[in-house]
Amino acid sequence: MIVGRIQKIMAHYQLSPTLLADSIGVPRATISHIISGRNKPSLDFVLKLVKTYPEVNLYWLLNGKGSFPYEEEQKPFTEPKISEALPPAGKKIHKVLFIYEDGTFDEFEPKK
Repeated sequence: MIVGRIQKIMAHYQLSPTLLADSIGVPRATISHIISGRNKPSLDFVLKLVKTYPEVNLYWLLNGKGSFPYEEEQKPFTEPKISEALPPAGKKIHKVLFIYEDGTFDEFEPKK
């Protein structure tokens, strides 16, 4: 349930209901009503929570699938070597696309 996930977030960041409410800018009673089961979290509450705590994956918060804390795997960009850019043996090139830093592009197709 979403209440358990909110409590997990609070425990992870060592937040009391008061601190959580103050940090995301909602009335303090909102948190106690959600935790007690009296109210369900509003969309506004959920959006404020994920905006304030980017490690909270929205999909995980809403339905429990995914992970918390969310860590997006970022691989550093490395330019491919020319040998890596060539097609494997036996494959024919259908189209080549050059995308430039300014957002423009050129498209080339081999003559048939």
